[in-house]
Amino acid sequence: MAELVDDVVGGRYAAGSALPNEADLGARFGVSRTVVRESVKLLQDRGLVRSHQGVGTVVREFDAWDLIDDDVLSALVRHDESRAILDELVAVRAGLERDMAAATAGSGTDVAEVRAAYERMAALREDPIAFGLADVAFHDAVMRLSGNRLGRVIVNRIHDKARTTERYHGAVTPEAVTRTLAEHAAVLAALEAADADAAGTAMHAHITGSWARRRPAQTLRDIRRSAAPSSDAGG
Repeated sequence: MAELVDDVVGGRYAAGSALPNEADLGARFGVSRTVVRESVKLLQDRGLVRSHQGVGTVVREFDAWDLIDDDVLSALVRHDESRAILDELVAVRAGLERDMAAATAGSGTDVAEVRAAYERMAALREDPIAFGLADVAFHDAVMRLSGNRLGRVIVNRIHDKARTTERYHGAVTPEAVTRTLAEHAAVLAALEAADADAAGTAMHAHITGSWARRRPAQTLRDIRRSAAPSSDAGG
C-alpha cells in the first residue's frame, strides 16, 4: 500500500487518471487481487482515490487527500522538491506551538521541566545528536504543560515527518547552536515570567526564524503571513 501511496503522491498517477486494474497491480507487486483490493480501499480511506463504476479507481484532487495521515504526509515530504509542504508544515507548527507556549506561560504551571531541558541543551552543545534530542524535549515539555493534547500530537506527528528529510535540516555550526540557545532562553524567560504574549512571540520567532535560516534563500516563502509577528539550530 505504501508504494501505491507514493505513486499517487509522487505524481505517477495524476489527478483524474485511473489506476491500473487489479490484475495489473497484482502482477506489478506480486500480490493477490485480494491484497490489491484491500490496498486500494486503504487509499480510498485516505482520500487519494475514488472508485467509479465502469471507470475504475480514479485519483482524486489534492484537496481531498488526508494530509495528516502518516503514509500520505511521509510521501508528501519525500517528494517535496520545492519545500512548499515544509513551508506549510512549519507555519502550522509555529502557530500551534506559539499558542501552546502562551497557554503554558498563562497557566502559572511550574516550568522546571522546561528549564531542565534547556540546561541539557546548553551542556550538550558540542554533541549535535544529544543537543537535538534535548531540543525536542524542550519543545515537548512546553506543549505537554500547555494541556493542549491534540495540538501536541499534531505537532509531534508533522515534525517527525519533517525530520526524515535532509531538506529540513541545516548545518549545525557553533553559530547556529549559539543562536538556537539564545532563542530557547527567550522562550524560557517568558515562561518563567508568566508572560503569555512574550512566550508565544518568542516561540513563533524561534521556529519560523530557524526555518528561514535553513531554507534556501532563493525560494523562501513568507511563512510568517498566517500568524502573529515574529523575528531551531534545527528545531
